Amino acid sequence: MQGIPLHPALVHVPLGLSLVMPIIAAAIGFALLKGWATKPMWLVVIALQAVVLVGGLVAMNSGEDEEEVVEKVVDERFIEEHEERAEAFVWSAGITLALSAAVLVLGPQQVGIAAMVTALAAAVTLGLGYRVGHSGGELVFKHGAAAAYTGGVAAGAGEGVGASRSAADDDDDD
Repeated sequence: MQGIPLHPALVHVPLGLSLVMPIIAAAIGFALLKGWATKPMWLVVIALQAVVLVGGLVAMNSGEDEEEVVEKVVDERFIEEHEERAEAFVWSAGITLALSAAVLVLGPQQVGIAAMVTALAAAVTLGLGYRVGHSGGELVFKHGAAAAYTGGVAAGAGEGVGASRSAADDDDDD
């Protein structure tokens, strides 16, 4: 039996923050557009988006560290799907950070538009964050990844947990 994994705790920072980033970016962007705020206020968006990116990288790295343990009870294809979704989230967070930084160097006419584009990119990052979080939840609750740490044996362990479905699952699809 392994100790408690760090990965589930770490993922909540970037995913939770990505939930509010579109709102924060849109609100501050709107204030910039209306002249109610100045460019230094936009540094809040840049700083928070940097936390999303760095947190995503740290969470992804911790997930890679724990991959070998979880592969003992979960079919590798489910882990790979989760990993690919995490990579897409991190790339999107990085692109959003670059867009947010661009706001500081643009002229007054482009600032509002660039801020709204950043808010839209943050919304895309949020959507990708939802996908990675959902697949992580499925790893734990549907495919039995927690069994790698609890010492329990997931149904079908060694045969690709989650690879087969029960008759009850098939009834739900009708």
